[in-house]
Amino acid sequence: MKIFRVLWPLCSLFLLLCGGPQLQSCIKDESSCDTCIESRKPNIYLYPQEELNLKVKVSFPRGGHITKSIPEYGNCWNVKVEPSGLIDDEYSFLFYESKQPEVWQMELGWTVPKHELTSFFRDNLQQYGFNGREIEDFLEYWIPILIDFEMYHIYPQTSEIIEQVVQLDFSKEPDQLLRLFYFFEGTTSAKGLEAPEISHFERGDGFVVTEWGGMYE
Repeated sequence: MKIFRVLWPLCSLFLLLCGGPQLQSCIKDESSCDTCIESRKPNIYLYPQEELNLKVKVSFPRGGHITKSIPEYGNCWNVKVEPSGLIDDEYSFLFYESKQPEVWQMELGWTVPKHELTSFFRDNLQQYGFNGREIEDFLEYWIPILIDFEMYHIYPQTSEIIEQVVQLDFSKEPDQLLRLFYFFEGTTSAKGLEAPEISHFERGDGFVVTEWGGMYE
């Protein structure tokens, strides 16, 4: 019993430090956001007019942190980018996943049967302004994941919403920036949603950056 009285405070401290039943909020510290929602596979495509050495930083104004990245993020990406979009002679895009507070809109969107997802996304992404390679990368990743339900509610998150929680900073500011995330919600209800207005992104001259990503619950 004496040993128990000695060890119990130490055990309690260990449980407290190593993940006892505590609730954690999304605070400013980028290392502490365990209760935030995860953004999966945002891809950032970079198209400068000429070869460019570029620094790219991801920040979380309401708290959050990167969980995965390719190439390795560290404190930022420092990369060489070709006009074709090739990064460091190896990558087609900057990849990351992150956790951040949930601010996503879930009022405007579309209800899409599972068997129509490929055609829906190919058309929808094109309407927003993404090109062939970017669209095919999206389909390659997300279509094999969205298989658990016969229908999905799909809520688009445009730059104005994304910027509240995930911001991109560039050592050379792009002339044009397109950002779009989707929030996917599996459903058994065929009830339609109110569709949002789509503002098409026209690629012009200059340094163009595009980014897509998604959240799935």
